[in-house]
Amino acid sequence: MRAVFLRAAGLLAVIVLGSGCASGTAGQSPVRPATDGPTTVRVPRDAPTIQAAVDAAREGDLVLVSPGTYRETVQVRRANLVLRGTERNAVIIDGEVRRANGIVVTAPGVAVENLTVRNHTLNGVLITGMSDTAGGVARGSTGYRRLDTSVFPPLKGFRVSYLTASNNALYGIYAFDAQHGIIENNYASGSADSGIYVGQCKPCHIVVRDNVAERNAVGYEGANASTGMYVLRNRFVANRVGLTSNSDYQEALVPQEDAVIMGNLIGNNAEPASPAQADGGFGLGVGIAGGSRNLVSRNRIVGHPAAGVVLASSEDLPPNGNRIEGNVLSANGIDLVYAASARAPGAGNCLRDNRIGLTLPARLDTLMACPQPETARPGVPVPRLPAPRGISFRAVAQPPHLPDLPSAATAPGVPAGAELPPVDLDRISVPETAFLADCSGVRL
Repeated sequence: MRAVFLRAAGLLAVIVLGSGCASGTAGQSPVRPATDGPTTVRVPRDAPTIQAAVDAAREGDLVLVSPGTYRETVQVRRANLVLRGTERNAVIIDGEVRRANGIVVTAPGVAVENLTVRNHTLNGVLITGMSDTAGGVARGSTGYRRLDTSVFPPLKGFRVSYLTASNNALYGIYAFDAQHGIIENNYASGSADSGIYVGQCKPCHIVVRDNVAERNAVGYEGANASTGMYVLRNRFVANRVGLTSNSDYQEALVPQEDAVIMGNLIGNNAEPASPAQADGGFGLGVGIAGGSRNLVSRNRIVGHPAAGVVLASSEDLPPNGNRIEGNVLSANGIDLVYAASARAPGAGNCLRDNRIGLTLPARLDTLMACPQPETARPGVPVPRLPAPRGISFRAVAQPPHLPDLPSAATAPGVPAGAELPPVDLDRISVPETAFLADCSGVRL
């Protein structure tokens, strides 16, 4: 039985590129400053379009983009590039609801920083190892056929930071078949699937931190994203669903396991002025379906008319060994629901030190206190609210003015390394309701 609040997101058949060509560039040759080491290629001074600058750049270069609206899809096939706007709110890659993707990265070590991607029919930024021999996105898949990871090994090393992804039809920031990445200090809104998505990685070694996702169908979604997967200190507010982490047979690397979801503000995710997801989820804070050994800890989860946290099965995949610890839950219809099916009842899930009220079944904080034995335990059906119709991704409110990457116009470019900085979970606490409110267009 599929969990009603989750939707697969492999979507390999629809990851196709738009035309990606700005008009009026024929016959213009980009100029890369002459130097043997890394340098800065400026748009439009040295190259008339972002794509021309990226194509002219060498590994280690910084492509620095001045304010303007750029009507192109940018494909980054060169490793270790840094693509950065000088002003986050004024450097805009606009799909005009005509082009599929804003930026497509198929090379390792690439950093995308300090700009806006909007109005694309699929994704704002796509990071993927699903590249063909020419460095573009591989084609030929049909339907939801699973990706063969032996043919398309994961991209290793990426960073997306200080990026605004708004009013894109599918995902704002989409990392699929990629590892060793950082997604930080971004804003995502108006996505008809999820603002931030990580899919099909095991081990992931990916950190998603200090982001704001609002007015999306889902704020953050992870599918088959396992091991070294950290979702830390984010603000997921005023979406239809705050956060999901699930196992899905439509992608490789089932089951999902070993993610850490900690220190997030997850609130009021019952926003009608948002795009509706196909599965119709609404009014839910955190959903885990068919995932194992995940840690959900020190989050503030408030204001969800359906449920704050739901643990459920995904088809024949049970939720096993998940820990719900030290969270603060309030003003939810039901704070926690254990919804594992009789087909995949789940075992070893436990609760400890949560501030929690009503649960289904009743007294789960006692019945599932840590440590929990491995005895399989079925649950109850997932609560479901009638979901409002939703609005077009194009009609979602525009993002607020957002802060720039410090010294964006002058700082040297630093490519994304394959090694992530250490993650200190001991320093993460339960956030207040004003957390990251200065980067948000809605209030709790």
